[in-house]
Amino acid sequence: MPVVPTGKALHTVLDPSPLITRRTLLRVGVAGGVALFLARWLYTQSSAPTLPDARFVVLDARARAIVNAIVPVLLEGALPATPEAGAVRAEVVANVDLAIAGLPLEARTGIDQLFALLAFAPSRCLIAGVWSPWPEASFASVTAFLTRWRDSRFALLQSAYGALHQLVMAAWYGSPNAWPAIGYAGPPLLEVG
Repeated sequence: MPVVPTGKALHTVLDPSPLITRRTLLRVGVAGGVALFLARWLYTQSSAPTLPDARFVVLDARARAIVNAIVPVLLEGALPATPEAGAVRAEVVANVDLAIAGLPLEARTGIDQLFALLAFAPSRCLIAGVWSPWPEASFASVTAFLTRWRDSRFALLQSAYGALHQLVMAAWYGSPNAWPAIGYAGPPLLEVG
């Protein structure tokens, strides 16, 4: 008499392609959550305390270094190529800080988590592909990182790129330094009374 497969063996015989089960999905989700929690905890435990800079409301030194590294890439061709370029870039970083400070708490928390992820060396290397610390990152490596995130098949990376892009663009084009190049005379004066 032939042996007839039953239960799990029957499923394997009938459908040899492994399907993801709810249990597997939950395990992966829990493992991912634990990994992110541990990365965040290690980041806060290993980071040296820094004195707060009174000029900035939201961005700490690590987040400012990240923004300072991505500004020249996102604003390539828009930033002036003059000796004052460093001061203009610093103004853009300060304006990003102000833009983030004006966002709702939920959005600020998400952006803080994004900067924490990018500042933590292992996740910076694995997720962003930037192997040097942000102040030493090359223009090419930052460009490759932003391009990968912009063109990613993962919506989470695309939205993280979009957030960084929108913050930098708002910080730059909201500044009077950018207006002459685009022919904008500034906001109209409103007469009261």
